[in-house]
Amino acid sequence: MSSLHAVLIAPFADMWANPSFFLEVTIGGLLTGVMYSLVALGIVLIYKASGVFNFAQGTMMLFAALTFVGMIERGMPVWAAFLIAAVVMTAMAFAIERVVLRPLVNQEQIILFMATIGLTFFLDGFGQLVWGGDVHPLDIGIPTAPLNLHGVQINQFDLVAAAVCGTLVVALAVFFQKTAVGRALRAVADDHQAALSVGIPLQYIWVIVWAVAGLVGLVAGIMWGSSLGVQFSISLVALKALPVLILGGFTSVPGAIVGGLIVGAGEKVAEVYWTPVTGGAIEDWFAYALALVFLLFRPQGLFGERLIERV
Repeated sequence: MSSLHAVLIAPFADMWANPSFFLEVTIGGLLTGVMYSLVALGIVLIYKASGVFNFAQGTMMLFAALTFVGMIERGMPVWAAFLIAAVVMTAMAFAIERVVLRPLVNQEQIILFMATIGLTFFLDGFGQLVWGGDVHPLDIGIPTAPLNLHGVQINQFDLVAAAVCGTLVVALAVFFQKTAVGRALRAVADDHQAALSVGIPLQYIWVIVWAVAGLVGLVAGIMWGSSLGVQFSISLVALKALPVLILGGFTSVPGAIVGGLIVGAGEKVAEVYWTPVTGGAIEDWFAYALALVFLLFRPQGLFGERLIERV
């Protein structure tokens, strides 16, 4: 009974005992969650346009970051490196549409999903061939010293990264909801054949959405690369997007945002307050355990649409 008390009650007692530290941990988790949301948003955009989970989003993020840091290492200024990386990701979107997607129009979703897995391994190997497998430190001038706000320590880098990612998330949400291209994306997501019948060019929409997902991956890769170094392990960050999407819903832009915040804050709080009493690295598996709970009780996520099939 005493061990159960230590696991379930003691962490809450610690939270109440030092509320400013709890607030500090929560804010840090929320800022990280915004960066998770950005990765998840790239997957949501492609899923809404094609109905396929893009397993290659993490590798696209890594390849974009490698291109960016590679240009900087060759003496280019940050703005020029960003433009070149953006052009590379746009060209990649054209290549993916022509070589991978166009031959697979009207195929089963599982076939397209397997194609994105193949794309993952191709980009992984091609990235190592072009840029090598070393860790590339990346410093774009974002300060890292903590800010003291009324006794709460907030890392400046996390704050700036969250502001950049949050701005992009909001801009993409507005683009998706308010523009003609965004409405065309929603129409394609609802029914490919119906969209084609009213004159919406499917290939054109797929190029746009993959290019936007590539640019999202570029920004996310720069932020994660500045924090962890540009290395092949950052592609694993995209795996955290899966529980984020399960929580928020695979077709929901707001869901990607809320899911990222929940995962970011939840794993940080659990890591700080429960690891001392459980002895495990909770941050590694907390998001997946939370996603499993959602799959059991609300598989469509917080903002996803409940599917009702008539038989």
